[in-house]
Amino acid sequence: MNVVLLGPPGVGKGTQGVFITSEPGWVRIVTGDLLRDSVTSGSKLGLEAEAYMTSGQLVPDALIVALVRDHLVHLELQGSLVFDGFPRTAGQASELTEMLNLLGKRVDSVVVLQAEEQDLVERISGRRSCPTCKSVYNIHTSPPEKSGFCDVEGSALIHRTDDNPETVLSRLQVYRSETEPVVHYYQELGSKVCLIDGSKSVDEVRTNIAQVLGLVTA
Repeated sequence: MNVVLLGPPGVGKGTQGVFITSEPGWVRIVTGDLLRDSVTSGSKLGLEAEAYMTSGQLVPDALIVALVRDHLVHLELQGSLVFDGFPRTAGQASELTEMLNLLGKRVDSVVVLQAEEQDLVERISGRRSCPTCKSVYNIHTSPPEKSGFCDVEGSALIHRTDDNPETVLSRLQVYRSETEPVVHYYQELGSKVCLIDGSKSVDEVRTNIAQVLGLVTA
């Protein structure tokens, strides 16, 4: 089975993607990880990507697609794949379809996590992280014991500049304009599209995903 996991920023894709691939035989593909790994390795694609990243520009679709294609070619595709946050555009979705067709595979299910805009803004803008141990807190839902300081290290927590409400709203607008058409693409393609309420607890969302994908939960 091959799954595309979609959803707006802050809805919990990463957490649920890790859950899905905790099942034996699953591989999680995250373009952010591919970018970082390619830059670290100094590959040709990595050097191209680094030039855009260091100048603060978005990495072009063509380069993202090339990274995914290169990764798929080197994978032993005997199990199941979950594409976490990719494809982000209808163009990327079309490219992915062609890639998988060449490998005799297809996207079987598309899981779309959904939540209200205000809930997402609160989740993301409330995030605080420890620069030492990387623990993540939320001042609204999971605050540290001592305000502003990590429970583990005692370090002062940091608030990412791109986690402010204005930037979050801009990122949500980009999602609506670029990524929501991906859902329509897969509906027209005939893939199974599953809409999941991402505003529920992590465990509830996990259970719902397991049900629609036929996974076994502990």
